Amino acid sequence: MKRQEINLRDPYVLVYGGKYYLYGTRSVTAWSEADGFDCYISTDLEDFEGSIEIFHRPEGFFADRNYWAPECYAYDGSFYLVTTFGAADRPMGIYVLKSDSPTGPFAPYSGRLTPEDWQAIDGTLFFEKETPYLIFSRSQRGAEDGDFVLLELTTDLKRAAGEPVTLFTAKQAPWAKPVPFAKEAFGLEEMYFSDGPSLLKLDDGRLYMIFSSWSVNGYAVGVALSESGSVHGPWKLQAKPLYPENGGHGMFFRDLEGRLLLTLHHPNDPLQERPHFWKIQSESETLILGGQE
Repeated sequence: MKRQEINLRDPYVLVYGGKYYLYGTRSVTAWSEADGFDCYISTDLEDFEGSIEIFHRPEGFFADRNYWAPECYAYDGSFYLVTTFGAADRPMGIYVLKSDSPTGPFAPYSGRLTPEDWQAIDGTLFFEKETPYLIFSRSQRGAEDGDFVLLELTTDLKRAAGEPVTLFTAKQAPWAKPVPFAKEAFGLEEMYFSDGPSLLKLDDGRLYMIFSSWSVNGYAVGVALSESGSVHGPWKLQAKPLYPENGGHGMFFRDLEGRLLLTLHHPNDPLQERPHFWKIQSESETLILGGQE
């Protein structure tokens, strides 16, 4: 299968054992009932094997929707899938699945990591001084500014080890705009959308976070720089978006040649989303989009 044939949102790439493992949200069930996650395997980011179903909803499993943004980590001899789940009787939250293989099968592992009464989506992991942290997005009622939240986890990734702390909000980004459908979709007069955080630590110690929100031309990706070099910040937000329109939920990885790449989905249109790959350059205190792979 060619990359251009893969229809998914929120792409995530694990580079492991000389191969690329591509995960994401199934476009066809992104906004409806859902029951699983898939993986695609490649050695060149152009031709892929798959799809391989890595998780299918077990009998009696609570989540029947919002199967969003799976991220796979090789950690402590196993593979962990950090993902969003939702159901009609509870807000969306972040959970962890576990497997002995990057292609599954994955099984439920943790309970809910994020607060029970929060709408929390798009969890990503970052390890600082061997301490695992979950960074996630929080929008809608109670977080109308679009929060990006830090939560320390236990080393086994099974539960929270501290209290959630807001790092910054989407509203603070100079390029971010309120979503135009806040009243229709969420019953709010104004709301900023927070989505898809991903962190990048460079060899010189600089720590960047990319994130998605709404801009003048729809879904976009912005950049924040930690002024301390720590995940705790404070965070300085770049004035202009890295990727300005109709695409988002990106993440960083290094390819098999060591080059730094960004993947995101584009366009942000139902059933049209495709994973794209871009070279990334670091200049001064920001990141710049290079050529497309």
